[in-house]
Amino acid sequence: MDNPTPQLSLPETTLNQLSARIQEAAQRATWTELSPVQAKSIPYMLAGKDLMVQARTGSGKTGAFLLPMLERLDASRKEAQALVLVPTRELASQVTKDAQVLFPGSGLEVVPVYGGVGYGPQLEGFQRGAQVIVGTPGRVLDHLLKRNLNLNSLRMLVFDEADRMLSMGFYPDMLEVQRYLPKQGVQASMFSATFPQTVQSLAQRFLDAPDFLSLSRDYVHVTNVEHIVMTVPRMDKDRTLVRLLEIENPHQAIIFCNTKVRVNYVTTVLQRFGLNAAELSSELSQAAREKVLAQLKDGSLNFLVATDVAARGIDIPDLELVILYEPPEEAELYIHRAGRTGRAGAGGVAISLIITGVEERELKKIASIYKIEFTERPAPTEDDVASIVSQRLTAQLEAQLRGRDKLQVERSQRFRTLARQLAETEEGQGLLAMLLDDSYHAAAHPQALAAAAEKRTPRPPQGPPNRGRNDGGRRDGDRRDGRSGRRR
Repeated sequence: MDNPTPQLSLPETTLNQLSARIQEAAQRATWTELSPVQAKSIPYMLAGKDLMVQARTGSGKTGAFLLPMLERLDASRKEAQALVLVPTRELASQVTKDAQVLFPGSGLEVVPVYGGVGYGPQLEGFQRGAQVIVGTPGRVLDHLLKRNLNLNSLRMLVFDEADRMLSMGFYPDMLEVQRYLPKQGVQASMFSATFPQTVQSLAQRFLDAPDFLSLSRDYVHVTNVEHIVMTVPRMDKDRTLVRLLEIENPHQAIIFCNTKVRVNYVTTVLQRFGLNAAELSSELSQAAREKVLAQLKDGSLNFLVATDVAARGIDIPDLELVILYEPPEEAELYIHRAGRTGRAGAGGVAISLIITGVEERELKKIASIYKIEFTERPAPTEDDVASIVSQRLTAQLEAQLRGRDKLQVERSQRFRTLARQLAETEEGQGLLAMLLDDSYHAAAHPQALAAAAEKRTPRPPQGPPNRGRNDGGRRDGDRRDGRSGRRR
């Protein structure tokens, strides 16, 4: 698929131009007019055209795909006709609640489908003939494999927050779900805040010649970088970085710092947390620098921590995320940093972590000079991370269970009593948490484990180290033009 470009082959609509059924539903939701994403998307949905929509959370996108269901689905047929795939159980619950506000009186029923809860209410919803299924790919696949759910009459397929679904690790499950979809007659749409190459590849597999609508502010093209700022406590910036990487779950990212000392510190923190990170600074030998760059380019290194001088010339076409651990000391360096992502027509995100005060003023200065509009987002909390990784791990374990044969399932039954006993004591819960953490980390960060194993491999003794001088926090690059960075 070529990089999507905004198209407007169908004119947008207004609420009073839509059917009485849709107008009544909007009134139940207290909507007096359509949001921009609804006004532009609904004509495509009603026409049965495949569609990619770049729109952020809070834009009204849920109504954009729920309202057309009132016209396109047949309430008299008690069978699944629409499938909405979402990344988290929270979003599944929210979409379901929105549908329950819009659908009364239409005869349409919606059932939420996600892991971590019993199968009972979900099975009952299928048996009643719910026409709309809203769920996470893993649990939907479970029901398909067990023949609890049949999609032969599907008419609408929606991917909500597709970029987050991929970051949650649902790509294999989505491909499996595809095997149960009708070969034709399904209108598919994809809603995503960003459309990096991974999301475009997903669209290529599921959508047929889709139109693309950009609903970002000022119709920013999908290839542009999204600029985000997070204000963090002074003493919590390193942990915020770890939490951010865990939640975003990028395959690769570059983290920029201003000094070699800070680069070394951040790299050490990431490695101690079990992340596959390496540093790039002028202190490294040429051979070591070339090795790090080779690992970054072949994908075996996930996170590179670097100064501006050390990172010059790095070009990773599919790099989706850049993190500025601190604002650059020179305004023009922000463009250099942010420009590492969003390359070759792909979307990208640049996130700045700032402390109130000097760093906040520096970023405002950059925004003023280059006319950049930063989106403010709250820094992720430990609870945010716990929720996301728990759902990822549940999906991973469910996928492993699906892959087991009957004898393997029978073998695992011997541990059920032990699992119950461990869950009843604090010490036992600690053991279970350790096992779950190891399982999650092995699946989420396999390259970090491989790198750690390589470090533990005995090596033949080397000659004495090259003891160069330690220049403390001096800026990287040892500039020869007379300019030197201030000490941090």
